[in-house]
This record gives sequence, structure tokens and C-alpha cells, in this order.
Amino acid sequence: MTSKFLEVQGLKKSYPGQNKSESVTIFENANFNIEKGEFVCVIGHSGCGKSTILNILAGLDDASDGIVLMNGREVSGPSLDRGVIFQNYSLLPWRTALQNITFAVQARWPNWSKEDVLAHSQKYLDLVGLKDAIHRKPSQLSGGMRQRVSIARAFATQPQLLLMDEPFGALDALTRGVIQEELIKIWSEDKQTVFMITHDVDEAILLSDRILLMTNGPKARIAESVKISIPRPRTRTDIIHHPNYYKTRNHLVDFLVNRSKTLSGENQETVIGNYPKEVIFHD
Repeated sequence: MTSKFLEVQGLKKSYPGQNKSESVTIFENANFNIEKGEFVCVIGHSGCGKSTILNILAGLDDASDGIVLMNGREVSGPSLDRGVIFQNYSLLPWRTALQNITFAVQARWPNWSKEDVLAHSQKYLDLVGLKDAIHRKPSQLSGGMRQRVSIARAFATQPQLLLMDEPFGALDALTRGVIQEELIKIWSEDKQTVFMITHDVDEAILLSDRILLMTNGPKARIAESVKISIPRPRTRTDIIHHPNYYKTRNHLVDFLVNRSKTLSGENQETVIGNYPKEVIFHD
């Protein structure tokens, strides 16, 4: 039996409470798998532990219980095999857009020639539409352009797993839409495995292969795994005409508005070892 690319088993995160004998459990019994090349989004209300799960996958935080396996090996600490894109860009302000990319590429492949590093870095900046801004520093770029550099840098290092924590959350709707399209283009080029947090239902439907739905915290859990049956390639203008679009969207909104609370760990006993319920809509 072949193992999944990423396996998350019984993951739990607790923090000490005000009373030392008590603890607060943010989420528990998180079980899910991700296939190689799959784009998975996770949606849930604030406080359910989405970012904490992402940080554990990145090796930036430790779980209170459970295990994360990537290619059959336990995840322990940060690694160049796992890249992270945050909401705040995290660019080096004294370096140009191109230099921010080459710095990361050189770290990833220290034996590459300067010419190879440059060509590889320029390719990814071109993919996000920044061919004419390669020599600008972050202070000379708009918020949307900075996030494009951040996305290009992450994809250019070709991590086995790319983790994205609401990368478009600080952008206006128009810029967000443009960069979503750039992300689709650059992901289609490499088909890297992506785990992404978002609050935007439409964004999740546009980008992902599957959407994991989390109940409310404390004691949150991953209750459902919704497969997006809308074929690729997808565009924002086309997907709304697909017969499964509103079925999927209505299901996600109903979960967030109603069922995320009624299914929460506080209201329903968690069955240890349970994987999320699988949901798929057919034409």
C-alpha cells in the first residue's frame, strides 16, 4: 500500500489555561491526506486553528499530539522542502524584486551558476507579470506587486509543499482577482502541492481541488472535505456558469453560517481517528 504524499494523523493543539491544571484545546483529531500536486484550501472561522495547522506543517510550531508525515517521514522543524507565503509579503527591503528571488534560488541550489540562477528567477517573475519591475525595490512596488514577488519567490524555489496563509487577505478585490489568475498560471506550470488558508469561498472554489471545512473553536475539527468537480482550466468569469458552482458555494456558505457551530467539538463528541466526511457535487 503506497503512502500519501502528506499524511496528517490525530493532530491536536492545546495551550495552558488560566488555571494550570486546565488547558485550552484549539483543535483536535485533525486527520487528512494530500496527494502530490494537489491544491487544497482550508476554510473556517477565526480561532479554529487554521494558521496553527499551517505552522505545524511548516515546522514552525509543534503539535500537542498527533503526527505529520511527508513522503513517509515525520515533519520536524523548517525545511527548504516546505515553502511558506504569508499575508505580509516578507520581502527583503534593500533588495530588488529580482534580487529577492535570486537570493532564495541561490540558497536552494548553491551549486548553480550565476547565469542559471538569474534565468530561473526571471522566468518566475515573468510568470507573475513583473517583467518590467524586476529592478524595483519593495518600497517602489504596490501591495499587489509585492505579493506577486512573494509568490514568484516561493514557486521559484520549487518546494515539495507550498503553504499559503491568506496570501491575498490584505489586497483589494480587483488586485486580488488579478493575482488569483497569476497564481493559477504559475501553479499550472509546476503543479506544486499547495495547502492554502482562505476566508474567501469563491477564491477556494476557483483555486482548489479540495476544500477542508473546519468547525468553530475551541476543540475545532476538520468536519468535511469538499471535492471541487469543476474542470480546469478555470476562470472567475466562467466557473459561475458551471452547474456545480452554486451547489458547491451554497454548501460551503451553509457550513460556515450554520453547521460550523453545530458540528463544533463543544457541541458534538469527536470520534478519535475519524477522517472528514467527503462531499462531491455531480452535474
